Amino acid sequence: MTSNIYEHSVQLDVGRCTGCTTCLRRCPTEAIRINEGHAVINETRCIDCGECIRVCTNQAKKAVVGKLESMERFRYKIALPAPSLYGQFDNLDDVDYVLDGLLKIGFDDVFEVSKAAELVSAYTRQYLKTEGIAKPIISSACPVIVRLIALRFPSLNDHVMHMLPPMEVAAKLARQRAKEQHHELADEDIGVCFISPCPAKASYVKNGFADYESQVDEVVSMSDVYLKLIGKMSRDEEVVSMTESGMVGIGWASSGGEATALFNDEYLAADGIENVINVLEQIEDGNIPPVKFIELDACTGGCVGGVLTVQNPFIAKTRLQSLRRYLPVSANFLSAEEQEYIPDLYLFNELPVYKPITRLSDSMAESMRMMADIQKLRNELPGIDCGACGAPSCRALAEDIVKGKARLEACRILGK
Repeated sequence: MTSNIYEHSVQLDVGRCTGCTTCLRRCPTEAIRINEGHAVINETRCIDCGECIRVCTNQAKKAVVGKLESMERFRYKIALPAPSLYGQFDNLDDVDYVLDGLLKIGFDDVFEVSKAAELVSAYTRQYLKTEGIAKPIISSACPVIVRLIALRFPSLNDHVMHMLPPMEVAAKLARQRAKEQHHELADEDIGVCFISPCPAKASYVKNGFADYESQVDEVVSMSDVYLKLIGKMSRDEEVVSMTESGMVGIGWASSGGEATALFNDEYLAADGIENVINVLEQIEDGNIPPVKFIELDACTGGCVGGVLTVQNPFIAKTRLQSLRRYLPVSANFLSAEEQEYIPDLYLFNELPVYKPITRLSDSMAESMRMMADIQKLRNELPGIDCGACGAPSCRALAEDIVKGKARLEACRILGK
């Protein structure tokens, strides 16, 4: 499927935007321009990483996610808490307090994404043994990374692991459990809600994944759920033990958690979108150590650093480290029979296909001509990348001019 139509979860509030160049400089795909005094987001380039939300001092960028109230349309409501949720609470020594709190705010069942993460880790160990797959394998857990690779590093598409993220596996297993325990429920009666640390998960659910349609019905902000949970969680009362995950699953909340769950040292883990891009460039150049698996997290610190969280990512990571001490290594192991193959439930067939942002034209001859014109213009520009023209760099302005989206007069330096 080839399409550039993509429903985003990061949007601009023009009324709040002052036209400063902070987001312009930090966007990893140069998706932002300043035009007529405010930012403009190029939707074909945006990867919903949330970096513009993070750095905007005017709160002009916002995440568009669902509301808990939307789950009322379902007869049976299931919460999927991301493991990073547990790191938001101070002095939490038992995950069950969070799970119990989710039931108290209106959910009928809770399925931990950390449980699904342990199962994905187990099958990833099996995936690594598959013959004929391109190495190093790049994790597909972060939707920002998958879209970034498709748009900016298409030559690495073959390296992306065809394993569904834990959120999707959790949604499937949660639906199965609900049907098994409540035979009276029809498919349309069951609603699945993912409690997300980032807007990219909402985009994933809205758009599907190539030929795969998400099993999640709503994605809500972790910060919204946190505020509701605080009033319901009580340490003075005993709660029923519900947790079904261990150190491995909760470790997925932080950078390196997915990779270390493979139980070998042939991996590389990087977090923060700029660091991720540097690693992808080195993979493309063949300039990395001989590793088998690469975990990349767009947010600093991993999912604990998502823009929809409440707590500082480094504090959240420390809290999770303390919490994990009380847990088994893993609560989900595969039987000998299960280790023989990977079920279809865990895999997807196709990666989404988008037009790479580096492709100037569908015609090779036209692309080469445009590239030469861009380089010529680039040499005429001052090369200081000041951003005053509304583009993030002189190279970007040159490209905009060649594409007919800007004029040379936009350069303030040349104008002087």
